[in-house]
Amino acid sequence: MDKEWIEVKIITSSEAVEAVNGILYNTDVKGVSIEDSNDLEFKKKHKGDWDYFDETLLNVKEGAVIKAYYKEDDKFNGYIQYIKEALNNLKEFGINKGAGIVTFNKVNEADWENNWKEYYKPTRVGARIVVKPIWEKYDKREHELIVELDPGMAFGTGTHETTRMCIQALEKYVDENSTVFDIGTGSGILAITAAKLKAKKAVGVDLDPVAVDSAKENVSYNNLDNIEIKHGNLMEVIEGKANVVVANIIADVIMLLTPDVVKFLDKDGYFISSGIIKDRALDVVNKLKQCGFDILEVNNQGEWICIVAKL
Repeated sequence: MDKEWIEVKIITSSEAVEAVNGILYNTDVKGVSIEDSNDLEFKKKHKGDWDYFDETLLNVKEGAVIKAYYKEDDKFNGYIQYIKEALNNLKEFGINKGAGIVTFNKVNEADWENNWKEYYKPTRVGARIVVKPIWEKYDKREHELIVELDPGMAFGTGTHETTRMCIQALEKYVDENSTVFDIGTGSGILAITAAKLKAKKAVGVDLDPVAVDSAKENVSYNNLDNIEIKHGNLMEVIEGKANVVVANIIADVIMLLTPDVVKFLDKDGYFISSGIIKDRALDVVNKLKQCGFDILEVNNQGEWICIVAKL
């Protein structure tokens, strides 16, 4: 017999998608789907990048609708209260929450599984990297590297601009001599990408134990022996130095982390940072320069910025 679950629906802005994902990640969420009008517009303009794209699946015309799925238990009301409060607090980080409406209703287990899975199809993210949900079939081309992913429990599926730009930067700066640290690894997608690009070693780090479990599970789908996922923060659990550090978080956290990144990065190493809204790009650039970085690239897709800096 199918179980009853609760579907939480959050109406927000495209700008706030990654931040809201982070909020959900601090609860015991079991699955997430995202309908982002920015993604729809991007896909319409870059149809050749998607092997499958059914725009009828996306019903949102402006902003974004995020659906999160929970087991019905005595903690749920607390999660709802936390989500609402954290959503209202986004303005403190300079992030527009959009409508900021949170609603919920009960759904059947089979319904929610089918609902969120149909949004995820194999997606070519960079020149070589294809992100493939584990339940989908895909005919690999000779030059492609396939990242197998189950996006149900964690965030970072390759479809959002911030993740996409980080992957494209990793393709450019990672080689077989690289050690790569991925800070706030989430689903593990960036660390897995680095490992797929033949990095000597890739390490994904996250403070959230749910993220760590999810990232480890995703690593297991990819048959890799040059990757490690750790629970904790950069200063406490990482040993040695990297040639590349990547952080797809938010501007304030990136600026907070930058002095520590310097300590963990080799001379001439690269720091790839994203999750930065356009209005905060100059703040991050100035902090990077203050800490001794040279700015190599400031890339943007939609409302988002990815900065590549060299020490």
